[in-house]
Amino acid sequence: MTDHRVFARYTIETPLTLEAAAAAMAGEQSSGTFMKIPGETPEIVERHGARVESVRDLGSADRPSLPGALTATEVSGGYRRGDVLLSWPLHNIGASLPNLMATVCGNLTELRQLSGIRLTDIQVPEPFLDAYPGPRHGVAGTRSSTGVWDRPLIGTIIKPSVGLSPEQTAGMVDQLIQGGIDFIKDDELIANPPYSTIEARVRAIMPVIERHADRTGRKVMYAFNITGDLDEMRRDHDLVLKAGGTCVMLSLNWCGPPAVGAMRRHSPLVLHGHRNGWGMLSRDPMLGMDFKAYQ
Repeated sequence: MTDHRVFARYTIETPLTLEAAAAAMAGEQSSGTFMKIPGETPEIVERHGARVESVRDLGSADRPSLPGALTATEVSGGYRRGDVLLSWPLHNIGASLPNLMATVCGNLTELRQLSGIRLTDIQVPEPFLDAYPGPRHGVAGTRSSTGVWDRPLIGTIIKPSVGLSPEQTAGMVDQLIQGGIDFIKDDELIANPPYSTIEARVRAIMPVIERHADRTGRKVMYAFNITGDLDEMRRDHDLVLKAGGTCVMLSLNWCGPPAVGAMRRHSPLVLHGHRNGWGMLSRDPMLGMDFKAYQ
């Protein structure tokens, strides 16, 4: 892995020079810290330090985007915005998605040297990609499962979280399938509550789906929300699989990358990833990350 590097691009805002801010980012997320320490030898920096690959000025800002940063009067009298590209040796991280995110995000949003930071892109080398299998089904597999090839898939969401019983939810599924829907999914707010457990929903919904599949020759995909602890998700996934279901849903931001990876390895079904909570990461242009990097 020593010849391979991971690249991450950012839009930053800083009261420092762009070069000084980029150097602080690289040090914080690799071999350095907020001050020079004896153990940070030139050999360590050469072998494990992040590199500032490029810095491009994007102009000035009138005021800081985020609180808690160094003030312009403390440093330079103004705020600059810039595009920064950093890289790390892959041997710092290994082929690990959670540790990749700890490296390219980590403590950067807490640095006082930055009054704004947004992760805009990530590039990983082939050995990293080889460690993750990617989607089992993808677009082609989803189309094959639903039997829809020559048009867009039409989907909808049921809001059982407003108090629908499993039987009421199944009745709505019946109406939707009669109306021509291809894909139906649980809302992110319901997974396994006492008033509508996933076991009860599967038991009520799957016979409706199978009955229409026998009639039309095409099986509508229903995404059962199995979000929970990993053991719970495996159990609920197996329940859906045994009942003839074709899809389960996970709330990606709250399960986390390791759990999503574990379910990918465990599941033969289509995994529907729900990105609820995404706005927390993305609504401000000078905080969080772009969807390209997130995906």
